[in-house]
Amino acid sequence: MNKPLILVVEDDPPVRNLITTTLKTNDYRYLVAADGEKAILLASSHNPDIVLLDLGLPDMDGVQVIQNIRSWSNLPIIVLSARSEDSDKIEALDAGADDYLTKPFSVEELLARLRVIQRRLSYMTAEMLAANSVFVNGKLRVDYAGGCAYLDGQELHLTPIEYKLLCLLSKNVGKVLTHTFLTQNIWGRNWDNDVASLRVFMATLRKKLEPTPDSPQYIQTHIGVGYRMMKVE
Repeated sequence: MNKPLILVVEDDPPVRNLITTTLKTNDYRYLVAADGEKAILLASSHNPDIVLLDLGLPDMDGVQVIQNIRSWSNLPIIVLSARSEDSDKIEALDAGADDYLTKPFSVEELLARLRVIQRRLSYMTAEMLAANSVFVNGKLRVDYAGGCAYLDGQELHLTPIEYKLLCLLSKNVGKVLTHTFLTQNIWGRNWDNDVASLRVFMATLRKKLEPTPDSPQYIQTHIGVGYRMMKVE
């Protein structure tokens, strides 16, 4: 199990050092913020897996940080606070915190709370992978785990590049993917944006995918822009 990236939001140096030393000793990756503004910036720019948050920050209350993060993310937040009143706990939990640990706390208890969150994250990831392992659109079925695709129950014999194109389009169904996006994702960021080559591979994919080439059901061309996979009922 890969250790998650943890954002530590704590303005008290001794407590912050205790937390980061504990994380480092147990091979966790971590980021550090000493105030709410930096915490929000790091949370939005680095997408941590878990936030350890003190409520008594110098620039804003930790509850405001919770509310800000909850406006755009469901990442787990564990509050670490000296506030022990039930009203403080309820306020933080109602704002969106997942857990509340009162200071002073033991290192063992902190690690146990992190393990609980880790198990939950692993379970959610497994559920998402299972739910997203097969894509179905009309008579088209793409089995991402198996690395194959089927049309009306018959396996499509695709080249590696054709399959990559199909995966990119199906994972972004309804969205127009630009020529640049497709060429960079198929051949890499240093690719020369060769639209002519892209058109050749798209044409061969369409021949295998579209039952009636003159009336395409699955892949729509946006001239001068790119391609879009359409949702088929």
